Amino acid sequence: MTARAGGVFVAVDIGASSGRVILGRVGSDGPSLQIVHRFPNGAVEVDGTLRWDVRELFTQVLAGLRLASDSLEPGERIASVGVDTWAVDYGLLDNDGVLTSLPFSHRDIRSGSTVDGVHSLMPFERLYEITGLQFLPFNTVYQLAAETSLDHHRALLVPDLLCFWLTGRRASEATNASTTGLVDARTGDWAPEILTRLGLPADLFPPLIQPGQRLGLLLPEVARSTGLPTGTSIVAVGSHDTASAVVAVPATVEKFAYISSGTWSLVGVELDYPVLTPASRSANFTNERGIDGAIRYLRNVGGLWLLQECLRSWTADGLAPQLESLLTEAAARPADGPRIDADSSTFIPPGNMPDRIRDAIKATGAAAPTEPAGVVRCILDSLADAYARTVRQAVELSGAEVDVVHIVGGGSQNTLLCQLTADATGLPVVAGPVEATALGNIMVQARAAGLLGDSASLTDIRAAVARTADTTRYTPHGPGTAPKTSPIARNRRV
Repeated sequence: MTARAGGVFVAVDIGASSGRVILGRVGSDGPSLQIVHRFPNGAVEVDGTLRWDVRELFTQVLAGLRLASDSLEPGERIASVGVDTWAVDYGLLDNDGVLTSLPFSHRDIRSGSTVDGVHSLMPFERLYEITGLQFLPFNTVYQLAAETSLDHHRALLVPDLLCFWLTGRRASEATNASTTGLVDARTGDWAPEILTRLGLPADLFPPLIQPGQRLGLLLPEVARSTGLPTGTSIVAVGSHDTASAVVAVPATVEKFAYISSGTWSLVGVELDYPVLTPASRSANFTNERGIDGAIRYLRNVGGLWLLQECLRSWTADGLAPQLESLLTEAAARPADGPRIDADSSTFIPPGNMPDRIRDAIKATGAAAPTEPAGVVRCILDSLADAYARTVRQAVELSGAEVDVVHIVGGGSQNTLLCQLTADATGLPVVAGPVEATALGNIMVQARAAGLLGDSASLTDIRAAVARTADTTRYTPHGPGTAPKTSPIARNRRV
Protein backbone atom coordinates (compact mmCIF):
# COMPACT_ATOMS: atom_id res chain seq x y z
CA MET A 1 0.00 0.00 0.00
CA THR A 2 1.34 3.40 -0.98
CA ALA A 3 -0.37 6.32 0.74
CA ARG A 4 -0.86 9.56 -1.15
CA ALA A 5 -1.18 13.19 -0.10
CA GLY A 6 -3.57 13.96 2.73
CA GLY A 7 -7.17 15.04 2.52
CA VAL A 8 -10.04 16.44 4.57
CA PHE A 9 -13.35 14.65 5.06
CA VAL A 10 -16.51 15.09 7.11
CA ALA A 11 -18.19 12.40 9.18
CA VAL A 12 -21.81 12.91 10.17
CA ASP A 13 -22.17 10.45 13.05
CA ILE A 14 -25.55 10.28 14.77
CA GLY A 15 -26.37 7.94 17.60
CA ALA A 16 -29.59 7.32 19.46
CA SER A 17 -28.72 9.92 22.12
CA SER A 18 -26.44 12.44 20.39
CA GLY A 19 -24.95 13.48 17.09
CA ARG A 20 -21.63 14.86 15.93
CA VAL A 21 -20.25 16.45 12.80
CA ILE A 22 -16.52 15.82 12.64
CA LEU A 23 -13.72 17.02 10.39
CA GLY A 24 -11.23 14.27 9.66
CA ARG A 25 -7.78 14.98 8.31
CA VAL A 26 -5.93 11.99 6.90
CA GLY A 27 -2.22 12.26 6.28
CA SER A 28 0.88 10.08 6.23
CA ASP A 29 0.83 9.77 10.03
CA GLY A 30 -2.77 8.59 10.09
CA PRO A 31 -6.10 10.27 10.81
CA SER A 32 -6.93 13.09 13.20
CA LEU A 33 -10.39 14.30 14.19
CA GLN A 34 -11.85 17.70 15.00
CA ILE A 35 -15.38 17.76 16.39
CA VAL A 36 -17.01 20.90 15.00
CA HIS A 37 -20.61 20.35 16.11
CA ARG A 38 -22.41 18.33 18.78
CA PHE A 39 -26.16 18.12 19.16
CA PRO A 40 -28.60 16.08 21.22
CA ASN A 41 -30.83 13.35 19.87
CA GLY A 42 -33.55 11.23 21.36
CA ALA A 43 -36.94 9.83 20.59
CA VAL A 44 -39.78 12.33 20.89
CA GLU A 45 -43.36 11.56 21.84
CA VAL A 46 -45.92 12.15 19.11
CA ASP A 47 -49.55 11.18 19.81
CA GLY A 48 -48.47 8.54 22.29
CA THR A 49 -45.78 7.06 20.03
CA LEU A 50 -42.00 7.39 20.05
CA ARG A 51 -40.57 8.98 16.91
CA TRP A 52 -37.33 10.45 15.57
CA ASP A 53 -37.38 14.13 14.65
CA VAL A 54 -35.33 13.58 11.52
CA ARG A 55 -36.10 17.04 10.17
CA GLU A 56 -34.42 18.57 13.21
CA LEU A 57 -31.53 16.13 12.79
CA PHE A 58 -31.13 17.29 9.20
CA THR A 59 -31.14 20.91 10.35
CA GLN A 60 -28.31 20.04 12.74
CA VAL A 61 -26.43 18.25 9.97
CA LEU A 62 -26.60 21.36 7.81
CA ALA A 63 -25.42 23.50 10.72
CA GLY A 64 -22.53 21.09 11.28
CA LEU A 65 -21.52 21.16 7.62
CA ARG A 66 -21.50 24.97 7.76
CA LEU A 67 -19.25 24.85 10.84
CA ALA A 68 -17.01 22.31 9.12
CA SER A 69 -16.64 24.62 6.14
CA ASP A 70 -15.83 27.52 8.46
CA SER A 71 -13.22 25.43 10.30
CA LEU A 72 -11.03 24.71 7.28
CA GLU A 73 -7.46 25.91 7.28
CA PRO A 74 -6.23 28.05 4.37
CA GLY A 75 -5.82 25.89 1.29
CA GLU A 76 -7.96 23.04 2.62
CA ARG A 77 -11.12 21.76 0.98
CA ILE A 78 -13.54 19.04 1.99
CA ALA A 79 -13.22 16.08 -0.35
CA SER A 80 -16.40 14.29 0.71
CA VAL A 81 -19.00 13.72 3.41
CA GLY A 82 -20.21 10.39 4.87
CA VAL A 83 -23.24 9.71 7.08
CA ASP A 84 -23.78 6.98 9.66
CA THR A 85 -26.53 6.46 12.24
CA TRP A 86 -28.15 3.68 14.22
CA ALA A 87 -29.91 0.81 12.45
CA VAL A 88 -33.40 -0.62 11.66
CA ASP A 89 -35.51 2.59 11.73
CA TYR A 90 -36.80 4.09 8.49
CA GLY A 91 -38.90 6.85 6.97
CA LEU A 92 -41.68 6.44 4.41
CA LEU A 93 -41.78 8.70 1.36
CA ASP A 94 -44.70 9.32 -1.00
CA ASN A 95 -44.44 9.26 -4.78
CA ASP A 96 -43.09 12.82 -4.75
CA GLY A 97 -40.30 11.89 -2.34
CA VAL A 98 -41.92 13.71 0.59
CA LEU A 99 -41.60 12.21 4.07
CA THR A 100 -45.14 11.28 5.15
CA SER A 101 -44.51 11.25 8.92
CA LEU A 102 -41.67 11.18 11.42
CA PRO A 103 -40.01 7.73 11.60
CA PHE A 104 -40.92 5.49 14.50
CA SER A 105 -38.26 4.75 17.09
CA HIS A 106 -37.34 1.13 17.63
CA ARG A 107 -38.12 1.73 21.31
CA ASP A 108 -41.79 2.28 20.47
CA ILE A 109 -43.89 -0.71 21.49
CA ARG A 110 -45.76 -1.08 18.20
CA SER A 111 -43.65 -3.78 16.55
CA GLY A 112 -43.83 -6.24 19.44
CA SER A 113 -47.43 -7.03 18.52
CA THR A 114 -46.54 -7.96 14.93
CA VAL A 115 -43.97 -10.68 15.62
CA ASP A 116 -46.41 -13.61 15.70
CA GLY A 117 -48.11 -12.43 12.52
CA VAL A 118 -44.80 -12.21 10.66
CA HIS A 119 -43.76 -15.65 11.86
CA SER A 120 -47.10 -17.11 10.80
CA LEU A 121 -46.29 -16.05 7.24
CA MET A 122 -42.63 -16.98 7.46
CA PRO A 123 -41.34 -18.98 10.43
CA PHE A 124 -38.34 -17.51 12.17
CA GLU A 125 -36.32 -20.62 11.34
CA ARG A 126 -36.69 -19.83 7.64
CA LEU A 127 -36.05 -16.14 8.16
CA TYR A 128 -32.79 -17.01 9.90
CA GLU A 129 -31.76 -19.48 7.19
CA ILE A 130 -31.93 -16.63 4.70
CA THR A 131 -30.88 -13.54 6.65
CA GLY A 132 -28.86 -14.88 9.57
CA LEU A 133 -30.32 -11.97 11.55
CA GLN A 134 -30.86 -12.27 15.27
CA PHE A 135 -34.37 -11.92 16.60
CA LEU A 136 -35.12 -8.50 17.98
CA PRO A 137 -38.77 -7.46 18.18
CA PHE A 138 -37.95 -4.07 16.66
CA ASN A 139 -36.13 -5.32 13.56
CA THR A 140 -37.32 -3.51 10.44
CA VAL A 141 -39.17 -6.57 9.17
CA TYR A 142 -41.47 -6.44 12.22
CA GLN A 143 -41.84 -2.67 12.13
CA LEU A 144 -43.02 -2.83 8.52
CA ALA A 145 -45.73 -5.28 9.51
CA ALA A 146 -47.15 -2.58 11.78
CA GLU A 147 -47.70 -0.17 8.87
CA THR A 148 -51.35 0.21 7.88
CA SER A 149 -50.48 0.61 4.20
CA LEU A 150 -47.31 0.66 2.16
CA ASP A 151 -49.04 1.30 -1.17
CA HIS A 152 -47.48 4.14 -3.12
CA HIS A 153 -44.70 4.50 -0.57
CA ARG A 154 -40.97 3.94 -0.61
CA ALA A 155 -38.78 3.42 2.44
CA LEU A 156 -35.36 4.76 3.36
CA LEU A 157 -33.38 3.84 6.46
CA VAL A 158 -32.45 6.89 8.53
CA PRO A 159 -28.90 7.46 7.17
CA ASP A 160 -30.13 6.86 3.61
CA LEU A 161 -32.90 9.40 4.20
CA LEU A 162 -30.39 12.04 5.32
CA CYS A 163 -28.22 11.30 2.28
CA PHE A 164 -31.30 11.60 0.04
CA TRP A 165 -31.95 15.07 1.43
CA LEU A 166 -28.29 15.98 0.81
CA THR A 167 -28.04 14.63 -2.76
CA GLY A 168 -31.50 13.86 -4.13
CA ARG A 169 -30.46 10.23 -4.73
CA ARG A 170 -32.23 7.28 -3.13
CA ALA A 171 -30.06 4.28 -2.30
CA SER A 172 -29.75 1.67 0.43
CA GLU A 173 -26.30 1.28 1.93
CA ALA A 174 -25.50 -2.40 2.43
CA THR A 175 -24.28 -2.54 6.04
CA ASN A 176 -27.40 -0.88 7.41
CA ALA A 177 -29.71 -2.75 5.04
CA SER A 178 -28.34 -6.00 6.48
CA THR A 179 -29.97 -5.15 9.83
CA THR A 180 -33.50 -5.03 8.39
CA GLY A 181 -34.23 -8.77 8.23
CA LEU A 182 -34.80 -8.41 4.48
CA VAL A 183 -31.30 -9.10 3.10
CA ASP A 184 -29.93 -12.50 2.09
CA ALA A 185 -26.82 -13.20 4.18
CA ARG A 186 -25.23 -15.24 1.39
CA THR A 187 -25.84 -12.95 -1.60
CA GLY A 188 -25.78 -9.64 0.27
CA ASP A 189 -28.83 -8.47 -1.69
CA TRP A 190 -32.51 -8.02 -0.91
CA ALA A 191 -34.22 -11.38 -0.32
CA PRO A 192 -37.15 -11.72 -2.78
CA GLU A 193 -38.62 -14.72 -0.94
CA ILE A 194 -39.09 -12.69 2.23
CA LEU A 195 -40.55 -9.68 0.43
CA THR A 196 -43.01 -11.92 -1.44
CA ARG A 197 -44.06 -14.04 1.53
CA LEU A 198 -44.67 -10.99 3.70
CA GLY A 199 -46.49 -9.10 0.96
CA LEU A 200 -43.96 -6.27 0.83
CA PRO A 201 -43.44 -4.35 -2.44
CA ALA A 202 -40.35 -5.56 -4.29
CA ASP A 203 -39.22 -1.96 -4.73
CA LEU A 204 -40.04 -0.78 -1.20
CA PHE A 205 -36.33 -0.06 -0.64
CA PRO A 206 -33.99 1.19 -3.38
CA PRO A 207 -31.08 -0.90 -4.72
CA LEU A 208 -28.10 -1.55 -2.48
CA ILE A 209 -24.80 0.27 -2.72
CA GLN A 210 -21.52 -0.60 -1.02
CA PRO A 211 -19.38 1.49 1.33
CA GLY A 212 -16.92 3.55 -0.67
CA GLN A 213 -19.28 4.22 -3.57
CA ARG A 214 -20.14 7.81 -4.37
CA LEU A 215 -23.79 8.62 -3.79
CA GLY A 216 -23.74 11.96 -5.55
CA LEU A 217 -23.03 15.66 -5.17
CA LEU A 218 -24.60 18.14 -2.79
CA LEU A 219 -27.86 19.61 -4.01
CA PRO A 220 -27.50 23.31 -4.91
CA GLU A 221 -29.73 24.41 -2.02
CA VAL A 222 -27.68 22.32 0.41
CA ALA A 223 -24.46 23.82 -0.92
CA ARG A 224 -25.85 27.34 -0.45
CA SER A 225 -26.98 26.53 3.08
CA THR A 226 -23.67 25.05 4.17
CA GLY A 227 -21.17 27.14 2.23
CA LEU A 228 -19.70 23.99 0.67
CA PRO A 229 -18.99 23.77 -3.08
CA THR A 230 -21.65 22.06 -5.20
CA GLY A 231 -18.89 19.66 -6.28
CA THR A 232 -18.65 18.18 -2.76
CA SER A 233 -19.30 14.44 -2.90
CA ILE A 234 -21.42 12.37 -0.55
CA VAL A 235 -19.77 8.96 -0.22
CA ALA A 236 -21.43 5.86 1.17
CA VAL A 237 -19.68 4.62 4.30
CA GLY A 238 -20.62 1.92 6.77
CA SER A 239 -23.84 3.78 7.46
CA HIS A 240 -24.70 1.43 10.30
CA ASP A 241 -22.64 3.06 13.04
CA THR A 242 -21.38 -0.31 14.29
CA ALA A 243 -20.08 -1.17 10.82
CA SER A 244 -18.04 2.05 10.83
CA ALA A 245 -16.89 1.46 14.41
CA VAL A 246 -15.57 -2.01 13.57
CA VAL A 247 -13.55 -0.54 10.69
CA ALA A 248 -11.66 1.56 13.24
CA VAL A 249 -10.84 -1.22 15.70
CA PRO A 250 -7.07 -0.62 16.12
CA ALA A 251 -6.29 -4.32 15.91
CA THR A 252 -2.66 -5.31 15.44
CA VAL A 253 -3.50 -9.03 15.48
CA GLU A 254 -6.12 -10.91 13.49
CA LYS A 255 -7.55 -12.88 16.42
CA PHE A 256 -9.70 -10.30 18.13
CA ALA A 257 -13.22 -9.77 19.38
CA TYR A 258 -14.82 -6.35 19.42
CA ILE A 259 -17.33 -4.60 21.63
CA SER A 260 -18.87 -1.43 20.30
CA SER A 261 -20.05 -0.07 23.62
CA GLY A 262 -22.55 2.74 23.77
CA THR A 263 -26.29 3.05 24.26
CA TRP A 264 -26.34 -0.51 22.91
CA SER A 265 -23.44 -2.94 23.03
CA LEU A 266 -22.56 -4.94 19.93
CA VAL A 267 -20.30 -7.87 20.77
CA GLY A 268 -18.75 -10.23 18.26
CA VAL A 269 -16.04 -11.27 15.83
CA GLU A 270 -15.32 -10.55 12.18
CA LEU A 271 -15.70 -13.42 9.71
CA ASP A 272 -15.40 -14.13 6.00
CA TYR A 273 -18.61 -16.17 6.02
CA PRO A 274 -22.06 -16.13 7.63
CA VAL A 275 -22.91 -18.68 10.32
CA LEU A 276 -26.47 -19.86 9.68
CA THR A 277 -26.62 -22.97 11.82
CA PRO A 278 -29.49 -23.91 14.14
CA ALA A 279 -27.10 -23.46 17.07
CA SER A 280 -26.33 -19.90 15.92
CA ARG A 281 -30.04 -19.19 15.61
CA SER A 282 -30.74 -20.59 19.08
CA ALA A 283 -27.99 -18.39 20.53
CA ASN A 284 -29.58 -15.41 18.72
CA PHE A 285 -26.42 -14.34 16.93
CA THR A 286 -26.62 -12.08 13.92
CA ASN A 287 -24.74 -11.96 10.61
CA GLU A 288 -24.54 -8.34 9.48
CA ARG A 289 -22.55 -7.01 6.55
CA GLY A 290 -19.33 -5.14 7.13
CA ILE A 291 -16.84 -3.34 4.95
CA ASP A 292 -15.42 -5.31 1.99
CA GLY A 293 -18.04 -8.02 2.37
CA ALA A 294 -16.92 -9.03 5.87
CA ILE A 295 -19.51 -10.51 8.19
CA ARG A 296 -20.00 -8.90 11.58
CA TYR A 297 -20.96 -11.95 13.60
CA LEU A 298 -22.36 -10.54 16.81
CA ARG A 299 -25.13 -10.19 19.32
CA ASN A 300 -26.84 -7.07 20.56
CA VAL A 301 -26.22 -6.90 24.30
CA GLY A 302 -27.78 -4.47 26.73
CA GLY A 303 -25.71 -1.32 26.86
CA LEU A 304 -25.06 1.89 28.73
CA TRP A 305 -28.69 2.79 28.10
CA LEU A 306 -29.35 1.22 31.50
CA LEU A 307 -26.87 3.59 33.16
CA GLN A 308 -28.05 6.61 31.14
CA GLU A 309 -31.67 6.02 32.13
CA CYS A 310 -30.72 5.56 35.79
CA LEU A 311 -28.85 8.87 35.78
CA ARG A 312 -31.85 10.55 34.15
CA SER A 313 -34.23 9.11 36.75
CA TRP A 314 -32.00 10.07 39.68
CA THR A 315 -31.62 13.59 38.34
CA ALA A 316 -35.38 13.90 37.93
CA ASP A 317 -35.75 12.78 41.56
CA GLY A 318 -33.43 15.57 42.70
CA LEU A 319 -30.41 13.36 43.48
CA ALA A 320 -28.23 14.55 40.56
CA PRO A 321 -25.35 12.14 41.27
CA GLN A 322 -22.02 12.67 39.51
CA LEU A 323 -21.08 9.74 37.31
CA GLU A 324 -17.39 9.86 38.23
CA SER A 325 -18.21 9.64 41.94
CA LEU A 326 -20.69 6.84 41.35
CA LEU A 327 -18.09 4.83 39.43
CA THR A 328 -15.52 5.31 42.19
CA GLU A 329 -18.02 4.11 44.79
CA ALA A 330 -19.11 1.23 42.56
CA ALA A 331 -15.50 0.09 42.07
CA ALA A 332 -15.08 -0.19 45.84
CA ARG A 333 -17.98 -2.65 46.13
CA PRO A 334 -17.35 -6.42 46.24
CA ALA A 335 -17.23 -8.38 43.00
CA ASP A 336 -19.83 -10.92 44.10
CA GLY A 337 -22.78 -8.53 44.04
CA PRO A 338 -26.11 -9.13 42.30
CA ARG A 339 -26.47 -9.53 38.53
CA ILE A 340 -29.36 -9.02 36.14
CA ASP A 341 -30.04 -10.09 32.56
CA ALA A 342 -28.88 -6.93 30.79
CA ASP A 343 -30.49 -8.19 27.58
CA SER A 344 -34.00 -8.40 29.02
CA SER A 345 -36.70 -6.62 27.03
CA THR A 346 -37.81 -5.16 30.37
CA PHE A 347 -35.04 -2.59 30.02
CA ILE A 348 -35.71 -1.50 26.42
CA PRO A 349 -38.34 1.26 26.94
CA PRO A 350 -37.50 4.51 28.72
CA GLY A 351 -38.81 4.98 32.23
CA ASN A 352 -37.85 4.38 35.84
CA MET A 353 -34.77 2.22 35.26
CA PRO A 354 -33.53 2.04 38.89
CA ASP A 355 -36.80 0.50 40.06
CA ARG A 356 -36.86 -1.98 37.17
CA ILE A 357 -33.30 -3.04 37.95
CA ARG A 358 -34.11 -3.49 41.65
CA ASP A 359 -37.19 -5.55 40.75
CA ALA A 360 -35.05 -7.72 38.45
CA ILE A 361 -32.52 -8.26 41.25
CA LYS A 362 -35.24 -9.21 43.72
CA ALA A 363 -36.61 -11.72 41.20
CA THR A 364 -33.27 -13.57 41.40
CA GLY A 365 -33.62 -13.86 45.16
CA ALA A 366 -30.80 -11.42 45.88
CA ALA A 367 -31.05 -8.30 48.00
CA ALA A 368 -31.46 -5.17 45.89
CA PRO A 369 -29.07 -2.27 46.60
CA THR A 370 -30.63 0.86 48.00
CA GLU A 371 -27.86 3.28 46.98
CA PRO A 372 -27.21 4.43 43.37
CA ALA A 373 -23.61 3.14 43.50
CA GLY A 374 -24.90 -0.38 44.15
CA VAL A 375 -27.22 -0.17 41.14
CA VAL A 376 -24.33 1.11 38.99
CA ARG A 377 -22.09 -1.77 40.08
CA CYS A 378 -24.87 -4.25 39.27
CA ILE A 379 -25.24 -2.75 35.78
CA LEU A 380 -21.52 -2.89 35.01
CA ASP A 381 -21.02 -6.39 36.47
CA SER A 382 -23.99 -7.60 34.45
CA LEU A 383 -22.71 -6.00 31.24
CA ALA A 384 -19.20 -7.42 31.71
CA ASP A 385 -20.62 -10.90 32.32
CA ALA A 386 -22.81 -10.56 29.22
CA TYR A 387 -19.81 -9.40 27.17
CA ALA A 388 -17.73 -12.40 28.28
CA ARG A 389 -20.54 -14.86 27.68
CA THR A 390 -21.17 -13.45 24.20
CA VAL A 391 -17.50 -13.55 23.18
CA ARG A 392 -17.27 -17.18 24.28
CA GLN A 393 -20.40 -18.05 22.32
CA ALA A 394 -19.13 -16.26 19.21
CA VAL A 395 -15.95 -18.31 19.37
CA GLU A 396 -17.77 -21.59 19.93
CA LEU A 397 -20.32 -21.02 17.17
CA SER A 398 -17.99 -19.61 14.51
CA GLY A 399 -14.71 -21.37 15.20
CA ALA A 400 -12.91 -18.03 15.39
CA GLU A 401 -9.94 -17.54 17.70
CA VAL A 402 -9.65 -14.56 20.04
CA ASP A 403 -6.52 -13.36 21.82
CA VAL A 404 -7.67 -9.84 22.72
CA VAL A 405 -10.90 -7.92 23.15
CA HIS A 406 -11.21 -4.40 21.73
CA ILE A 407 -13.76 -2.03 23.28
CA VAL A 408 -14.51 1.02 21.16
CA GLY A 409 -17.03 3.82 21.50
CA GLY A 410 -18.23 5.71 24.55
CA GLY A 411 -17.99 2.67 26.83
CA SER A 412 -14.23 2.55 26.28
CA GLN A 413 -13.98 5.56 28.63
CA ASN A 414 -15.59 3.65 31.49
CA THR A 415 -12.51 2.27 33.21
CA LEU A 416 -14.49 0.11 35.63
CA LEU A 417 -16.46 -1.53 32.82
CA CYS A 418 -13.26 -2.19 30.85
CA GLN A 419 -11.49 -3.78 33.81
CA LEU A 420 -14.52 -5.88 34.71
CA THR A 421 -14.65 -7.07 31.09
CA ALA A 422 -11.00 -8.10 31.18
CA ASP A 423 -11.63 -9.98 34.42
CA ALA A 424 -14.78 -11.68 33.08
CA THR A 425 -13.24 -12.76 29.77
CA GLY A 426 -9.80 -13.59 31.14
CA LEU A 427 -8.36 -11.74 28.15
CA PRO A 428 -6.58 -8.41 27.77
CA VAL A 429 -8.88 -5.57 26.82
CA VAL A 430 -7.74 -2.68 24.63
CA ALA A 431 -10.06 0.29 25.11
CA GLY A 432 -10.42 3.02 22.52
CA PRO A 433 -10.75 4.93 20.36
CA VAL A 434 -13.81 6.68 21.72
CA GLU A 435 -14.77 8.13 18.33
CA ALA A 436 -14.31 4.82 16.50
CA THR A 437 -17.46 5.26 14.44
CA ALA A 438 -16.35 8.64 13.08
CA LEU A 439 -12.85 7.29 12.43
CA GLY A 440 -14.21 4.35 10.46
CA ASN A 441 -16.48 6.68 8.52
CA ILE A 442 -13.55 8.97 7.68
CA MET A 443 -11.18 6.15 6.73
CA VAL A 444 -13.63 4.60 4.26
CA GLN A 445 -13.94 8.00 2.60
CA ALA A 446 -10.16 8.40 2.56
CA ARG A 447 -9.71 5.04 0.90
CA ALA A 448 -12.39 5.90 -1.67
CA ALA A 449 -10.41 9.06 -2.44
CA GLY A 450 -7.28 6.97 -3.04
CA LEU A 451 -5.36 8.33 -0.06
CA LEU A 452 -4.52 4.90 1.35
CA GLY A 453 -3.44 3.38 -1.94
CA ASP A 454 -5.34 1.45 -4.56
CA SER A 455 -5.21 -1.88 -2.73
CA ALA A 456 -5.67 -0.75 0.88
CA SER A 457 -7.32 -3.47 2.95
CA LEU A 458 -9.14 -3.39 6.25
CA THR A 459 -5.85 -4.42 7.86
CA ASP A 460 -4.18 -1.36 6.32
CA ILE A 461 -6.96 0.91 7.57
CA ARG A 462 -6.68 -0.49 11.09
CA ALA A 463 -2.91 -0.09 11.07
CA ALA A 464 -3.34 3.58 10.14
CA VAL A 465 -5.86 4.04 12.96
CA ALA A 466 -3.59 2.27 15.45
CA ARG A 467 -0.77 4.75 14.75
CA THR A 468 -2.76 7.62 16.25
CA ALA A 469 -5.48 6.00 18.36
CA ASP A 470 -5.60 6.81 22.05
CA THR A 471 -5.99 3.41 23.72
CA THR A 472 -5.65 1.88 27.19
CA ARG A 473 -4.80 -1.76 27.90
CA TYR A 474 -6.46 -3.64 30.78
CA THR A 475 -4.97 -6.89 32.04
CA PRO A 476 -7.29 -9.44 33.67
CA HIS A 477 -6.75 -10.05 37.37
CA GLY A 478 -8.53 -11.54 40.33
CA PRO A 479 -10.35 -14.88 40.69
CA GLY A 480 -11.88 -14.69 37.21
CA THR A 481 -8.52 -14.54 35.45
CA ALA A 482 -8.23 -17.09 32.66
CA PRO A 483 -5.34 -19.56 32.51
CA LYS A 484 -2.27 -18.63 30.52
CA THR A 485 -3.81 -20.23 27.43
CA SER A 486 -7.34 -18.88 27.42
CA PRO A 487 -10.15 -21.27 26.51
CA ILE A 488 -11.41 -18.50 24.26
CA ALA A 489 -8.10 -18.38 22.43
CA ARG A 490 -7.82 -22.16 22.20
CA ASN A 491 -11.14 -22.81 20.50
CA ARG A 492 -10.38 -23.61 16.87
CA ARG A 493 -12.51 -24.01 13.78
CA VAL A 494 -12.97 -27.66 12.75
